[in-house]
Amino acid sequence: MDDNDEPANPELATDAMGNDTLGVDSVSGQSLVGEQLKAARENLGMTLEEAAKETRIPMRHLQSIEKSEYSKLPGTTYAIGFTRSYAKAVEIDPAVLISQLREEMVDGHQGSYQSPSQDYTPADAASVPSKTLAWTAAIIGILIVAGYFIWRSTAMVAADPGIVDQAETEISAPAATDAAQDAASPAAAIDSNGQVVITAVDTVWVKIYDASDKRLFEAEMKAGESYNVPQDAAKPMIVTGRPDKLKITLAGKEMLPLGDGSRTIADVGVSAADFAARAIAAPAAAVSTPAPTKSPQR
Repeated sequence: MDDNDEPANPELATDAMGNDTLGVDSVSGQSLVGEQLKAARENLGMTLEEAAKETRIPMRHLQSIEKSEYSKLPGTTYAIGFTRSYAKAVEIDPAVLISQLREEMVDGHQGSYQSPSQDYTPADAASVPSKTLAWTAAIIGILIVAGYFIWRSTAMVAADPGIVDQAETEISAPAATDAAQDAASPAAAIDSNGQVVITAVDTVWVKIYDASDKRLFEAEMKAGESYNVPQDAAKPMIVTGRPDKLKITLAGKEMLPLGDGSRTIADVGVSAADFAARAIAAPAAAVSTPAPTKSPQR
């Protein structure tokens, strides 16, 4: 081989002093990036397998980087990103190596250099959520939204019970109105000058007297017996121990009972005007029994 001929393999070239230049960048005179990474890894006593676990980069890609075979990597962006992570793992400043790496790729070690839009750094698998976790989070979100709307509906009903009862109110309102009208109609139709008739529905003692204590009627009435209260009597009143056994009518219309039979009633007016007044004042209520103002005479 002539002195002017270049060696067939540039990696086996020697410098002017005869030193072997194996693995030396022809541009910067420094060792290739892959060689620097490999040397740093070995100095730390780290195996290639351990480096792969530390960087989360497949071992074959680390081998390609150490041999400067960047064309075997997925692309320029991956080459830069993998090298950056590898440099950090073996405690080398990645900024210096990345700058040299780009020069090496431009110099032809990769064949062609593509300017990367951004450096790629392998993601930590532990930080990437699994599909199961993502679906679980989505389902939980849906349940939370559904629960909120259910809670809101319940809260609105609790705050305004009329929302639930509105339909019942609308249905029952006509019935309540009709009942009120039915209760009020007897009072409106009562003849305050009509005949009062007291009829026994069971054996019962009764005494009728007027304002001057004049006895108008007194007897133990049998079931079915009746007494017509004189229409010209001066404030006729009644005393009996069983007012619930008496049926009272005014002009043919049945009046409310004078009592429930739990106690004796006395000095209770039984004129047509008295019954008419009670019906108008409380058409749907039982007649209140006045407290006696004097002891009845029998």
